[in-house]
Amino acid sequence: MKKTVKILSVFMAIVLMVAAFAACGGDAAKVKVIDIKLTDEVYAFGVDKNQPELLEQVNAFIAEIKEDGTFEEICNKYFAEGTPTPVESAEEDSSKDQLVVATNAAFEPFEYMDGDKYLGIDMEIAAALAEKLGKELVIKNMDFDAVCLSVGQQKCDIAMAGLTVNETRQKYVTFSDSYYQASQKVVVKGDDTTFDNCKTKEDVEAILNGFDATVKIGGQNGTTGAAYVQGDMEGFGFPGLKASFVGYKNASLAIQDLVNGNINYVIVDEAPAEAIVKAINEMA
Repeated sequence: MKKTVKILSVFMAIVLMVAAFAACGGDAAKVKVIDIKLTDEVYAFGVDKNQPELLEQVNAFIAEIKEDGTFEEICNKYFAEGTPTPVESAEEDSSKDQLVVATNAAFEPFEYMDGDKYLGIDMEIAAALAEKLGKELVIKNMDFDAVCLSVGQQKCDIAMAGLTVNETRQKYVTFSDSYYQASQKVVVKGDDTTFDNCKTKEDVEAILNGFDATVKIGGQNGTTGAAYVQGDMEGFGFPGLKASFVGYKNASLAIQDLVNGNINYVIVDEAPAEAIVKAINEMA
C-alpha cells in the first residue's frame, strides 16, 4: 500500500511539473505592449492645399459618419467582432473623375493589404468618401514618409494613412478635422520586466531617458514614434532620447526584429502595436 502511494505521489509530481512547464513556456507571449500612453495625438486626413472645396467636403463627411454611426461601425470591424470589408483600387486615369488617395498600407488596423485588396479603417472611410463624392477611388501605396509629400506635389488628392497632425506635415497638406485619438506605446519582449513597475507616463519616460546609445529602439520611418526617439522639436516638440533609433519600412518589421533579438524595444502607435503583437503571439 505504501509503495502504491509513493508511486502515485511521484506520478502526480511529474504531472504537476509538466503542467507548470507548459504554462510557463508553451503559451508565453513573445512580445507585449506596455499599457501606458507616452503621447496624446489626433489623426486627420491631409488634403491638397489647392483643393479647399475638397477639404470642406471631407470635414462635412467626417462629421456625418460620426453622427450617423458609420465611423463606429467601421471601427468595430477592426476592434470588435465585425468583418472587415475589402476595398479595391481603380487604375489611375486622368480622363475620369477620381479621388486619388495616398497611403502606406502597412499600418494595421488603419491600412493594410490582403492580396491586391486594401483593408483598414482609413481604407473603408476612403471608399465611403469616394462614393459620397461620386468619384472613382484610386489608392496609391507608398512609403509612409512620402505620403504627405505626394499630396503636396499634387500627385494625390488626399493622404489617408493614420496621420498625426503636426506642423511639419502642414507644410505639404491642409489637415481635415480630426477623426481619431492616438498615442505612442512601448513594445517589449514577453519576458522583459523593465517597465513592469511603471504606473505613469513619467515612470516610463524616466527609464527611457536613462538609456544610452547602446540601447536600440525600433520604429517605422517618418512616424511619430521615430520622432519621439530621434527628437523633433519643430514638428512634435519631442526632445528625443539618447538611445539609438533603428528605422523600418513598417511597424511589423520593427516588432519582428525585436522578437529576433536585434533591437531592444519598439515605440509605435497604440492600435498597430496591439494588432501586430496579437498576430505574433497567436503564431507562437
